[in-house]
Parts: sequence; C-alpha cells; structure tokens
Amino acid sequence: MPHSARTSLSHTSWGNVIRAEHQVVSPDQPYAAARVLTEIPAGRPAIAYGCGRSYGDVALNPGGLLIETRRLDCFISFDAEKGLLTCESGVTLAEILRATSVPAKDGSGWLLPVVPGTRFVTVGGAIANDVHGKNAHVFGSFGCHVESLDLARSDGRILTCSAQNNAELFAATVGGLGLTGLILRATLRLRRVEGLALETEEIRFARLADFFALDAESAVGWEYTAAWIDCLARGNQLGRGIYLRARHAPGVSAPPPSLGPRRSVPIAPPLSLVNGLSVRAFNAAYWRKLGTAERVRRVVPYEGAFFPLDALGGWNRLYGPKGFFQFQCVVPPEGAEAATAELLAAIAEAGQGSMLVVLKRFGHVVSPGLLSFPMPGITLALDFPNAGADTVRLMTRLEAIAVAAGGRLYPAKDALMTAESFARGYPRLDRFRGHMDPALSSAFSRRVGLSDASDGSGEGR
Repeated sequence: MPHSARTSLSHTSWGNVIRAEHQVVSPDQPYAAARVLTEIPAGRPAIAYGCGRSYGDVALNPGGLLIETRRLDCFISFDAEKGLLTCESGVTLAEILRATSVPAKDGSGWLLPVVPGTRFVTVGGAIANDVHGKNAHVFGSFGCHVESLDLARSDGRILTCSAQNNAELFAATVGGLGLTGLILRATLRLRRVEGLALETEEIRFARLADFFALDAESAVGWEYTAAWIDCLARGNQLGRGIYLRARHAPGVSAPPPSLGPRRSVPIAPPLSLVNGLSVRAFNAAYWRKLGTAERVRRVVPYEGAFFPLDALGGWNRLYGPKGFFQFQCVVPPEGAEAATAELLAAIAEAGQGSMLVVLKRFGHVVSPGLLSFPMPGITLALDFPNAGADTVRLMTRLEAIAVAAGGRLYPAKDALMTAESFARGYPRLDRFRGHMDPALSSAFSRRVGLSDASDGSGEGR
C-alpha cells in the first residue's frame, strides 16, 4: 500500500447504500498518480475515485485502495478554432462549462456536446462511465467526443489512446469503469452552438402510448428530449407524465452555471423523506404543473434544463440513513413499449419508487466503448428508497424484465446486478477482459465476475 495512504470511512456510493472503510491516496500531479499505480501490491487492487457521484459500487473498493483524482484539476490547452480542450482527469464538467461556455455578443458559445444529469462529475469519471445526456439520440454518449486520452498502466507505461492510436485500449477505456488504467488527462471536442439558451416545451401526456407518439414526433427538430413519469399511476393512466423537449435558441445567450449548488441539504434526516405518501402527493401535483394548459413553451438558461438536481447540494441525503438504490435499464426498440409497460406496472404494483423517474430514447449513434451502456432503445431510470428486502426483490424483478427484453442495466447506477445479467447485456466482455489492468478492481467488477473475487476484502455491503 502506498505510504501516503490514509484511512477513510467517508467514501461512499451516491446512493449511500454501500459504506466501507477504504485506504485513500490523493495525488496532485499526473506523474505522481501514475507512480501510485506502480506501487500497488499484488492482490490489493485499487480503483479511481472522482466526485463520488456513481450511485452504486463501480468506484468503490471496500477494504482496498481508492486513488482520488480530484486534485488532477489543471486545464492544459484550449484551441478556440477547433474547440479542442485538453485537461487533467480530475477537472469537473462544471469547471469546463465555467471556463469555456462564456457567451459571445451574438449569444453563441462553446458547449460540451454531451452532459449527464449532473455537472459535478470529473472528466475521468465521465469517460470511464461513458455518460450520456438528453441528446443521446443525436450526439451519442460522452465518449463519442473524446479525441484522445492519456492512460497510466501499472507496468509503468503511460499510453496515449484514441480512435487511431492504441484503438482497442481506447475502446476498452471509454465506458471501461476505470478498470483498464488510470486516466490522467483527456482532449475533448467541444461544440459551438448558435445560442446557449434553450427553447423548451413541456407537454403533459396521459398514458405510455402518448410518450412514444410524442417521442417520434420530436425526433426531428428537437435535440434534447426526456420525460418525467408518474411511477405510481396504474391502469389506463400507466406511464402518464410530462414530456420535455428543447433546442438551442439562436442568438440568445445564457451564463455558465455555478461551480457549486446554491443550496444544500446539511444532514440526512433520521427517516427517508421520500416515501409512498410524499411520492404520491408530489406526483399528483407535478403532473398538474402546467395548469389548464396542455403544453408550455419558454426560453430558459440551459442550467435548469440540463441539471435540475444540481440546484440542491446533497439531495441524496433526503433518503435518510438507509440511502437509496438507482435502477436504469435500456431495452431495444422492438418491444420497448411492452417492456416499459411491464416495468412500470411492476413498480406501481410494488408501491415503491420516487419522484425522480426519467424515460428517454437512445438513438443509433454508436458509442465507442466496449462496455458503453447506451444502445438503440428506450431507457428508464428511477430511484428507490432502500426498504431492505422488499426493494431488492423489486429490483431483481425489474432486472429480469429488462434482460428478458434483450436490454441491459447501467453499471454506473447499479448495486445489485448479477454476473449473468451483466454478461447477457454486454456481449463484448471477452474483448474487454484482455485490456484490464491487473492492479485495478472494484466492488462492482468483483460482483459481476470481471475481477477475481478474492481481490480486496469485499467488505462493506
């Protein structure tokens, strides 16, 4: 174990379900981080840890070593002609937006082509999980816009990887869950938009079939699309919700979002504030948020549309000391409506779920990673307060429905998926295994059979 390692009990999953003791090192230079990787003793693997926004255990290593990357936070260069940004892997997306998305006089500006639902993630984490956003059907995943990356391996090499150089290792690293090496820096292709503000339209719909009709209608002309779903609605109201579609407003500027949340939840309440009663009340009110109008159109800054949850720091604490699970799956277009209906019916029947339920479409833009989650189809994501065995039973049922439909689960948000489901959902596993670094392993990789289960202590569940 590196001599600078310290003991920590505070490194948890975002869902707060998994707590464990870790040894932690925090290198402040890329070459120091690369050296740490060479000092890891056999049988005591490590994993990179950024902002701690993975919901499950992909960035946890109970009893083992975490390599914090947040201090690798330097910007290296920005080519304002080509939009090529090079930075270290611990830089956050919020910091990139703050530095580069400054509106010009005509309202235009540079923007990350793909952003997930939070800007408080590192570049390294965004690559390792190949995150996606509301425009996945148009621009694909985050990895589609990575020009190159520098990867440290435990044998001491630092390799520059791209679609042209070390291409197989590049494909394994994008979406590779931090298991192929330590990402030190990356070059990203930013995108010039003619207006940083968004024209948005919210549309209330009464049933699941209406979502699919709206989604087909929005495929042309609307770059960003997603829907909030009332997960407790049943019968002929199953799948009702609010559809959001947006596109850039030419000539209208918007300021870059703040580097941190404006308000925060200071401590976790003794009991979850997200329960059947509060979810039912919220959902009933939110579904009527448009009042008597069926649709509302406005022009808004992108901060609220892209990152609504970032407005409240520590919102995960609202789930209380037991935390919560997140479930996200994608099912192929063929049979997507039937599979989604089956998933929502199971959730409504169980009476579990939360206010945060998102349904959206992935398109046919191919993600570059061997283990990238996005594939053509419909993806459903939602939180479940941790109610113990009842919640685990429900999530096991949802996993079975998704896999039977030919779908797969998102590792970055998973804490329960079986090795069999992982293997069925990710057919390029064998190609990926050949690029794994033997010094890296996580609770997730051991749980799904990617790494030797004897590595690390496996404690903390």
